[in-house]
Parts: sequence; structure tokens; C-alpha cells
Amino acid sequence: MYESGLMIGYFEPLHLGQMRSILDAAGQAKTLHIVVTAHPTPHPNFTITLQDKARWLQMACADLPFIHIYTTDEIELPLHENFADVTIDIAASNAKLQRLIEALALPAETVLFVAENHPLAQSDISGQLVMPVVTTPLQSEFDSYAIARDPVAHWPALHPQVRSDYTKTVAIVGGESSGKTTLVHKLANYYGASFALEMGRLYVGTDLGGSEIGLQYSDYGPIALNHAQAIRKATAMATAPVTIIDTDFVTTQAFCEEYEGQTHPFVAACIDEFRLDHTIMLDNNTPWIDDGMRSLGTPEARGRFEQRLLDIFARHDIKPHTIDKPDYDARYQQALLLIDKYVYGK
Repeated sequence: MYESGLMIGYFEPLHLGQMRSILDAAGQAKTLHIVVTAHPTPHPNFTITLQDKARWLQMACADLPFIHIYTTDEIELPLHENFADVTIDIAASNAKLQRLIEALALPAETVLFVAENHPLAQSDISGQLVMPVVTTPLQSEFDSYAIARDPVAHWPALHPQVRSDYTKTVAIVGGESSGKTTLVHKLANYYGASFALEMGRLYVGTDLGGSEIGLQYSDYGPIALNHAQAIRKATAMATAPVTIIDTDFVTTQAFCEEYEGQTHPFVAACIDEFRLDHTIMLDNNTPWIDDGMRSLGTPEARGRFEQRLLDIFARHDIKPHTIDKPDYDARYQQALLLIDKYVYGK
């Protein structure tokens, strides 16, 4: 058992193979220090910060108090697809390790943990470093380079704490009786995805007695806030690279402008602050079905509401993908094609 250990890595994304290496190192050291560094070529489809990566590890190791997490954007690691491609600069490596020793006030007996196939584990190199090298077993079933290059294709390998940052939100929007909710459930079942329900409809049931007759301007803030919480919960529990959202903040704003004749500033802030990744807008060309909670059933009202949605999208620089098929199954198939293309890269 070593008194102190050090691990350094990108952890972008943190995957199960890395976590197993961390656990192996933690089993060999009384205290394990993990230093997270910035990735030199981050994936263009995901915005991941050092703080995101620190949070993943902090949450994953929250009940392991002997593991301590740090971040640095001052130390660069070599980027490589295979360890065979790496050339080790002993002087540069020692300079980086010395900076960490001083910055973290590491005890003199601290060891450096690396995978058993890491170039630093080679005896002719490890003997020249300022701290002893200890290896962890090779996690051969996890290819860190491949996972970083295509997290969606390696979704099962991602640590659960990571998935909320690697799932893409897809909102299904449209006017009343456009088939949004049914489509949400079909898509969620197809992809095995988490989903967030329409909060406006739930709010009418829980706070207004099941009818919009009591709906007023002051209700739109709580509806938007509830929706933000529902989206956060759905992404936090993401079960797939896509998370389906029933309606969006733009729709809430459109109803506020339709019924109250004014724009709600809090809802407007939610549109910009809680930005969704993709929006699929359903054309209002399906049959009108009155479920007792809908009031915009005339062709004129449906057309007006649809245009209002488009105006708000333009106001906030959101470009929705439009589905205009009047047949429900055709809409479903069209939605699958869009999600497969923009989320799964097919």
C-alpha cells in the first residue's frame, strides 16, 4: 500500500475503463490524487469544460473520500491513437510532474499510476522520472481514443455521470392537436430514451383544476421553471444519446402571447438560457381532436399559432426542422430520419 498516488488524464469523456483503472489505483494507495487536464482537440459536437470533467469525477467518487480531484489547463499531455506513436521527452515529463508535486504539495513518496502498456511504464523511461511509476491493469475492452472520437457509438461505455453532457435534446413542437405527445412517446420507445413531458398540460391539471379557464400571465413563469427542471431531470437520467422533450419554451411563450397579448421576459430568458440542441416542428395539418383542454381549433387559429411559433423561433435565432407530412406514421418515420442524421450521425 502506497501512501500517495497520482493519476493524470483528459477523462473526456470519463468512461468505465478509466473508472476501473482509478479504482485499481485507489486500492493501492491510501490517498489518490487525480489531475484532469484540458483536451487539445475536443470533440466539435460537444462543449465540455474542465469543470464538467471535475464534476463527473467528483460525483463518481463522492463516497470515496481518499480520492481528490484537481484541474489544470497549464499541463499538456501527448495526444495519440496508440501508445506506440508516443515519443517521451524525459525532461518535459519531469518538469510537468515537478510542477504538480509543488502545486499539490504531494508527499515525497507519491507514485505515478499509469496503464501497464503506457510508455512511461517502460523500465528505461520510468527509471528516469522524478517519481516511481506503478501500473494498473490494461482495460483492453475500452478504447479511450475511439470513445473520445465517437461517444455516441460507445454510449454503453460512458460513465453514468457523463451521459447528461453527451445526450442531445430534441424538442417536438407544434400547435394543438398536431400529434406531439404521441410522437414523443413513440420516439422515446424507439431509442430507449429519457423524455420530458409537456409541463403546461401538467400544470393545468395540477394547479388549475384541469381547465385553462383560470390560466393567467403569472402562470407562465412557473410552467417554464417546471419545464426546465423536467428537462434537467431527463438529461441527468439520460438512457440514450438522444433525450426527447415534449414542447419547448418557445411554445410556452407562444401561448403567453396568444392568450395574454404580451411576451413573458422570464420565458424569453429560458429560451436563450436552456438552449435545446434540436427542434422538430410539426405542421398543423393533422385532424383537429378536441380533448377538452384545447382551444385553438379553427383553421385560422391554428395557422396564426403556427406563424407565432415561427416568429419566436426567428426572434431567438432557432432554426427548427419541419415535418409537414399529414400522416402520423409518415411523421414518425420523418422524425427518425432527422434524429438518426443529426444525433447519431447516420
